[in-house]
Amino acid sequence: MEITQAPKFQVIPATSKHIDYATTITDEMENSAKARGTGIAKRTPAYIQTKMEEGKAIIALTDTGEWAGFCYIEAWGHEKFVANSGLIVAPKFRKFGLAKKIKEEIFKLSRKKYPEAKIFGLTTGPAVMKINSGLGYIPVSYSDLTDDEAFWKGCQSCVNIEILRMKERQNCLCTAMLFDPAKTKQEKEKKALRPDFRNNLKLFERWVQIKQAILLKYKKTKQKTFSIF
Repeated sequence: MEITQAPKFQVIPATSKHIDYATTITDEMENSAKARGTGIAKRTPAYIQTKMEEGKAIIALTDTGEWAGFCYIEAWGHEKFVANSGLIVAPKFRKFGLAKKIKEEIFKLSRKKYPEAKIFGLTTGPAVMKINSGLGYIPVSYSDLTDDEAFWKGCQSCVNIEILRMKERQNCLCTAMLFDPAKTKQEKEKKALRPDFRNNLKLFERWVQIKQAILLKYKKTKQKTFSIF
């Protein structure tokens, strides 16, 4: 049955008492990526459980205890960079603004745990880009992200890893966005996306579609070239 009224959600830091939700979370991460036709670095239930036990995750539950959403923190480059990863919302709860609430809470948790760290993200989702922009992230090149090999190793399970390798880790289907706490609010506003682009989700979607089309065409061309030899 379709839910027509927004349930009451608890959006809270995850702890060890939430580890039973780990398999549900990783299954939905994989199913969501397949449905979108995009890649995602795969995570195991054990990995998600560890994030919960370390207090580096946000979970959303209904007032009846049903799982609704999740996101976790990863630190890289000697904690100079932090990523808010694995944002996922259960399909039936995706029209109630829950993703934004989870992103806001994981952002606050990241700032609390790593106040000096740059917070970055890689995503193919226009909605996530818009949420990030509202939090003060700006689009950046891949070279502005962490050079920690452990982070990039996580991309190896993504279906688009060939594109990342072909572009020598300088571009891929994901869009890179960064929040730098060293920048003042005024400086961030000057560098932010132009207002019409920032506030119009359709423009985000169109931009992502064009980028993906170009890179996928590049991938196919490379594959045909290699198949000749």
